[in-house]
Amino acid sequence: MTTQSVFPSLRYRDAAAAIPWLVSTFGLAERAVYADADGVVRRAELGWTDNIIMIGTSERGTGAGWLYLSVANPDAHFARAVAAGARVVRELADTEHGSREYTARDLEGNLWSFGTYLPV
Repeated sequence: MTTQSVFPSLRYRDAAAAIPWLVSTFGLAERAVYADADGVVRRAELGWTDNIIMIGTSERGTGAGWLYLSVANPDAHFARAVAAGARVVRELADTEHGSREYTARDLEGNLWSFGTYLPV
C-alpha cells in the first residue's frame, strides 16, 4: 500500500505494448493491469520505488507527457536504457542545479527524464 497521493498518468495507443517496454527499458515494475473484455488495457499500475505511475490505452491524446524520476545511479540507468534501444533526446550530463540526468522518449513519444535531483 502506498501513501502516495498524486499519481502521474500517461496514455498510450497501445498500453499493452508499452508495459513490457517500460519494464525492460526503464526498470519500472508491473504492479497491476486492468483490461476490458476485448483485452485492451484501460489502466495499469507500474511501480517506481514506493510510487505508482498509471498508464492506459486511449485513442487520442497520446505521446504528450513528461515525467521526471529520481535514480541513485543515473549512469547505470542511462546505459540500460540505451542498450534497450531508448531514443535519447538529452544526453546524460551534470546540470547547473547539481543533478546528473538524461531524457529519452518512449515508444509513443512521451518524455522520461531520469536523474539525481530530489526536491527539498
